[in-house]
Amino acid sequence: MGKKKNTTPGEEHLVLPTHPSRLERPETEHEPTVDTHTHLLSTYNSYQATYKPGKHQTIWEFVRGMYHGRRVEAIVDVWCEAPVMKAQWKEIADSALTTEGREKDWGGIEYWFVMGVHPHEAKNYNDAIEKDILEAMKHARCVGWGEIGLDYHYDNSPRELQQEVFTRQLRHAIRLGKPLTIHTREAEEDTERILKAEVPKDHRIHIHCYTDSPEWAARMLEHFPNLFIGVTGVITYSSNLNTSAVVRQMVTPTPAVNAAVPESLRIVLETDAPFMIPGNLYTSLPEIKGRRLPLCHTAMLPWTAEFVARVANEAGGSWDVERVMKVSRENARKMYGI
Repeated sequence: MGKKKNTTPGEEHLVLPTHPSRLERPETEHEPTVDTHTHLLSTYNSYQATYKPGKHQTIWEFVRGMYHGRRVEAIVDVWCEAPVMKAQWKEIADSALTTEGREKDWGGIEYWFVMGVHPHEAKNYNDAIEKDILEAMKHARCVGWGEIGLDYHYDNSPRELQQEVFTRQLRHAIRLGKPLTIHTREAEEDTERILKAEVPKDHRIHIHCYTDSPEWAARMLEHFPNLFIGVTGVITYSSNLNTSAVVRQMVTPTPAVNAAVPESLRIVLETDAPFMIPGNLYTSLPEIKGRRLPLCHTAMLPWTAEFVARVANEAGGSWDVERVMKVSRENARKMYGI
């Protein structure tokens, strides 16, 4: 049997063209890109595993190479492993402590992070891990606790244990005043019950990579005025109708969601890189027709914004890429203070 042909596009295709909607304006006039949820180490590891030897030998080279000229202003990196990757997170976060460091290593991009234990790994949670997370919370670049929550789709940890670990982390985050990055999948009832029992109404909450029902989103948005819905490239997938329904619901004023602020998009854009490549991206990459990029990264967000704008306009609005990016950027500031 012959060797299987490698159909992965060359790494040069990871450096994206300027989004078509932005071609007529200089980069300085583009709304800034803020990725509110990315897994940077996983993304870089995926890059290294796919391209050997790759052009970029460090995470910092990768970031500068992928995002140069793409108006990326800030990223929120997510550390949710158990045990905590102490050496890795600290080296990366420490490199962003000074203006000089951010200029030299990050090309001027603002690096921030959140930390917690993912529901998949609730079975590994213990006092030592909790101590490591509490230590990370003191870091100047830490802006939240997460991603934490419940996942009943995979059930990688027992549900009762997921609930126990979720509640335990919530209580620490609330005590410290840390914004919450929430993962919830097919667990609406228990997630809602626990959040409403444990979290003050005015606390800042980011429901990451939203795919649950629009009815649940409406209830959560009504109860928590500082809650934001995280939108990834999954909104572009034909298998997911819920996220688009939530966007349409937001821009159609209703008493339950946003009667006081018509056309209010309480979303933050995110990649969840290396996952969730926006499906509409490939129209801008005709040279790789029929092939798929191996990973997602922050410079892909304008394509997610394009899809959000299209969906919002279906509800009778006046949205484009720049307006969606602007609202998302403002909401990222409200959510994480960045």
